[in-house]
Amino acid sequence: MGEAEIDINNKTLTIRSHIITYGNAADAAVTELIRSEIETMWNEPQATVPVNKTLLRVIFSITAEWKPEIDMDEIIMNTNGRNNYFRIENFAHGNISFVDDIGCNSGYFLLENLYAGSTTAAHEFGHTLGLLHPENIDIRGKGVPGIMYPRGTLVDAQYQYDPSKPAGVKGGTMCPVHRRVFQSDIDNLKLHRLRFKNSRDIVGGFTNIYHHSHGQEDLSSFA
Repeated sequence: MGEAEIDINNKTLTIRSHIITYGNAADAAVTELIRSEIETMWNEPQATVPVNKTLLRVIFSITAEWKPEIDMDEIIMNTNGRNNYFRIENFAHGNISFVDDIGCNSGYFLLENLYAGSTTAAHEFGHTLGLLHPENIDIRGKGVPGIMYPRGTLVDAQYQYDPSKPAGVKGGTMCPVHRRVFQSDIDNLKLHRLRFKNSRDIVGGFTNIYHHSHGQEDLSSFA
């Protein structure tokens, strides 16, 4: 989720998002890793979008903070369109990281998914902005996978976990480190459809879910 702002004079459309982390495995270092990955990858294509017949450069401005003592009500009552809340733990049901909806501002990250270059944070950020997984997950012959392709996607051998393996077997699917953000991913955000009021609008939506640790008995926020 983020707040989009257009500046017609400078021909820019800036999406500002603030990442807030909490949980037993969260710390300042992994929070900065998430922030940097999202900002770097989503700015990499130097994308543009036409708005009111003007071609604007799309810029992602990402900030972040680690809030170990965050109060549940702070998340539930949030009205700031820039804020995204992610619990980080060493254990997650299903052994995956996830966000709470397509177009949202909350989720739960598995720490082991957040190594440098993993692309997990950038992928989940795409979901918060409203992007789905592509329907066709067999992209052999089509080169580098886009950021929204899920684990299990069939790709050219050099983008597999193990290039020596046949497609589809263990090791023969996409290694997520190869995912990249492309102009087509920015196109899929449909930013030209935003209704800017005072030059601003929201991309994504408010879910504001506080997650308990999956190691605790109280899993009401996960239901």
